[in-house]
Amino acid sequence: MWYNDKILKFFWFINVTHYNNFYKSIMFFVFMELIALLSSGKGTWAQVSGLIKYGEWEKVVLLGDNFAKQFTSEKKFEFIKIDTSKKLKDLTEEFSKKLKGKVDGTEVALSIASGNGKEHMALISALINLPVGIRLTALTREGIITL
Repeated sequence: MWYNDKILKFFWFINVTHYNNFYKSIMFFVFMELIALLSSGKGTWAQVSGLIKYGEWEKVVLLGDNFAKQFTSEKKFEFIKIDTSKKLKDLTEEFSKKLKGKVDGTEVALSIASGNGKEHMALISALINLPVGIRLTALTREGIITL
C-alpha cells in the first residue's frame, strides 16, 4: 500500500474529527495547495502567515504587488507579482496567465483575507477558469477551517 501505519493512524484521527468524511480529509491534508492574496488591509498578512505556519500544504503560492514582495515566512512559498491597479478584466487575465501551470491538484485552499473585492473577484474567476475547485480557508482561534 502507499501508506504506512503512522499515516493511517493520522488519517483515522482526522476522519473521526471530520465527521467520517474520510475522502474529504485525505484530499484536504495530503493534496491541498494554498493560494493566498497579499494585498492591503491592516493585519491581513498575519492571517496569511498563520495559514502558512500552521497548515500542512503541498505548495504555497502567494500573489501580491511590489510591496507584498517584502512578506517573509519560515516555510517555503512561491511569490507571483501582480499589478493590482489594473481594471477587473485585465487583473483577471493577469491572474489567469500567471497561475496557469502553477496548480498541480484539482482544488486549492484559497485565502482572500487580504485584498479588496475587485482583487477577490479577479482571483476567484481566474481559479475557476483554470479550472480548479476552491475551498475558502481561514485561520481561527480553533485552527484552520474551510468555509
